Amino acid sequence: FSAGILLYGISLFYGITGTTNLLAIRDYLSGSEVISPYVLFFALTLLIAGFGFKIAAVPFHMWTPDAYEGAPTPITGFMSVGPKAAGFAALIRVFMIGLYPLKSDWLFFIAVMAVLTMTLGNIVAIAQGNIKRMFAYSSIAHAGYVLIGLAVATNPVNTEGLPDGLTSVLFYLFSYALMNIGVFAIVALVQKHHGGISIEGFNGLAQKRPGLAAAMLIFLLSLAGIPPTLGFVGKFYIFGAAIENGFAWLAILGVLNSVIAAFYYFRVILNMYMKEPVGEFTYTPSRPLAFAVGASALATLFFGLYPKPIIEFARQSILRLL
Repeated sequence: FSAGILLYGISLFYGITGTTNLLAIRDYLSGSEVISPYVLFFALTLLIAGFGFKIAAVPFHMWTPDAYEGAPTPITGFMSVGPKAAGFAALIRVFMIGLYPLKSDWLFFIAVMAVLTMTLGNIVAIAQGNIKRMFAYSSIAHAGYVLIGLAVATNPVNTEGLPDGLTSVLFYLFSYALMNIGVFAIVALVQKHHGGISIEGFNGLAQKRPGLAAAMLIFLLSLAGIPPTLGFVGKFYIFGAAIENGFAWLAILGVLNSVIAAFYYFRVILNMYMKEPVGEFTYTPSRPLAFAVGASALATLFFGLYPKPIIEFARQSILRLL
């Protein structure tokens, strides 16, 4: 259904501009009189809705919690990282290249979606007892943070060498991928041991598997945006770009949402370190799983302390793209 909406929007833009080339669409919209502004607005709305489904942004997020819960946990981990990153990559290319002349028209929608997405995601996540549904709403909230970076990208490239909106988006997606890969690897392991995916399944994990608990602690602190983790740096650059570009209100709302999110992340930490274990934890992680968890945890800390290489890589990617 969402693919049909997206395709209809693409076909309308083809009908308006006579091309599907993003650069040609940008040139047409920059220098030509559009046949019907109403058709253009309708096509733009369809594209926003179609991409909104891809990245699980409110109000197009309804599929996410059920899909995360119903899929096998390794697949859920992939869904939370791969398709979301690809959706944002396509969103950036289409809106910041092809539809950049219409930025004054779609900026408001992106900003509103950012606020709704991070707020609903964080508030509903608090009420979840299922760990996978909780991280599903967490994923929705993080999509809202990323949308802030897109909304504040008033200039394609920052000429002062500072992280701009788009650079911050790529950096945040990288940090989110590392955090979520590690989180769902541990969730898959705990689920295999307990046969369930409730938050109580993490009770006493620090007593039975201190290494896994420490890695999960790092990931949760990073998702919450606590220094010196990679997630803190990602939020710092996203909110900093919002302030630099005159969207301080978006940054304030983002910070408030980060405070809300800390509640349900710290609930898992509390269960791991302050509650009694549930049964015996006899399952030993395989070497690939242990490597994935360890590498993700170390990278989350290392790049949290030294983010410059990733920032520069993201910046050069944006320069080449635009």
